[in-house]
Amino acid sequence: MKDQKKLRLWLLLILIALAGMFSQRLMGGGDTSQTKRIIGESSLYSQAEIEQMMDTVESTFRREFKGCTLLELKYDEALSQKQSGDWAEQYQADEAAVLTSSFDVDGSGGDGSLNPNSTYSKWLWVLTRNGDGNWKLQTWGY
Repeated sequence: MKDQKKLRLWLLLILIALAGMFSQRLMGGGDTSQTKRIIGESSLYSQAEIEQMMDTVESTFRREFKGCTLLELKYDEALSQKQSGDWAEQYQADEAAVLTSSFDVDGSGGDGSLNPNSTYSKWLWVLTRNGDGNWKLQTWGY
């Protein structure tokens, strides 16, 4: 009897794990499962802070970029510093950071606003924060 309960519990856990793995595909969300993260040297942010930025972008990508696959997500401090001042001012934030990415679009064209069967590169993601708070994704695009 105990063995049957354990087996059922294990099967249930396996089904839940599989559902989680395939849910974004079934629901048509953006795929971030194989995203290559590139984090260059930074004198401004820790590895954990940059990873939090990337987590924020990936979360939005999964939700908003249906039919797309995120290939690469990159933090380049020189680029980020070059562009971040204006963004921080625009969004009335203490600081801003910029990530770049590349992603593939399937035949559906994502939500219809992207070119079907294409690859976008140098796509910008602008994040802001106040103090030591969480990063907030403000905008994205070219």
